[in-house]
Amino acid sequence: MRVFKFGGASVKDAEGIKNVYDVLQKVGYEDVLLIVSAMGKTTNALELVIKNYFDKSPELSSAVQEVKKYHNQIVMDLFEDEKNAVFAAVNSQFSDLEYFLANNKSPNYNFVYDQIVSFGELISTTILSHFMTFMGIQTQWLDVRNFIKTDANYRDAEVDWELTQKNISKNIKSKILNITQGFLGSDENNFTTTLGREGSDYTAAIFAYCLNAESVTIWKDVPGVMNADPRYFENASLLNQISYREAIELAFYGASVIHPKTLQPLQKKEIPLYVKSFINPLLKGTSVSKGVDLEPHLSCFIVKKNQLLISLSSIDFSFIMEENISEIFALFHRFKLKVNLIQNSAISFSVCVEDKFNNFNELNAILSKKFKVDFEENVTLYTIRHFNDTAAHTVEENKVVLLKQVSRETMQVVTKEI
Repeated sequence: MRVFKFGGASVKDAEGIKNVYDVLQKVGYEDVLLIVSAMGKTTNALELVIKNYFDKSPELSSAVQEVKKYHNQIVMDLFEDEKNAVFAAVNSQFSDLEYFLANNKSPNYNFVYDQIVSFGELISTTILSHFMTFMGIQTQWLDVRNFIKTDANYRDAEVDWELTQKNISKNIKSKILNITQGFLGSDENNFTTTLGREGSDYTAAIFAYCLNAESVTIWKDVPGVMNADPRYFENASLLNQISYREAIELAFYGASVIHPKTLQPLQKKEIPLYVKSFINPLLKGTSVSKGVDLEPHLSCFIVKKNQLLISLSSIDFSFIMEENISEIFALFHRFKLKVNLIQNSAISFSVCVEDKFNNFNELNAILSKKFKVDFEENVTLYTIRHFNDTAAHTVEENKVVLLKQVSRETMQVVTKEI
């Protein structure tokens, strides 16, 4: 089987749904399993529903209606006949959502989040499945929660691989188009769970692993994986081939390639992953597979904006030793600052971090009792894999370099605009 994953941007409206049909006509749909995300910005809209629910806001009903209106418009654009079964199927999903909102007794935010946000994927796949049937393609709609079993760690659930393997290997029909949801699973009590960051890509990898699939294709609105973000670099080039190892390295440094947890199951069975364009589906795209690290062999640029550079030194000029570093990292963990670069000397210790939750002021008050703290806000961290002098010049030109670290394959530079 081949496993295809279509993200929210590819199914954001009726034209997107029709385009998925066109893609399948061009690349084939027999022995294919489609993993599909929520439509467009539906997850964000459902997060607003959750916020209103917990705030006991009078806006709750209108937030639900917005989600309903958005999906109903797509259904009406796709199906002229209001007697089509899709209308009842989508209404049934929304009835389930409203029933949960009216009857839930759990105060656990993460639990409630997973139960509500899951409707995005359930509704998108319901609409897509009915449209494929309407267009004459035999499909099987699958509720992914009957297949991927997890623990009860809501919003970041761990997969029970043994049970999941058993469910998938005995219940997926070949020879037809299978359609299911990304991002979701269920725990031992059959409550919905979600798989955390990049959950839909991970879903594709789970099914591919359990089915010994021929390949996984992630369909995007770009021609494949580029060596740099075109928003920041002119002349970004397409990478034809990336090895599993190199893709994991790039993801580690923050490239939006493929999340390592998606790659690991595929690497174990050497299942190739393709990143292709749903706009030009016959282009080759990028292959992530066993083989050469990069083809063509280019410098790869990763940019992280809005970083915070913190330098700590001993108040009494004593050495910063392991016990100090251990204590500092415990505080970073406690205040949820993500560390992206570390550099230390005998009497100082510097880190480039991401303060996503705006906790630095509180952390600084604690650190300042033991260390002299210097910091620079709104810096940019550039990571260059396979760097050369030209690549280094590109990121350093017209900037103040605050910190630089070089290893054999990778250069990291923290800069500030002049």
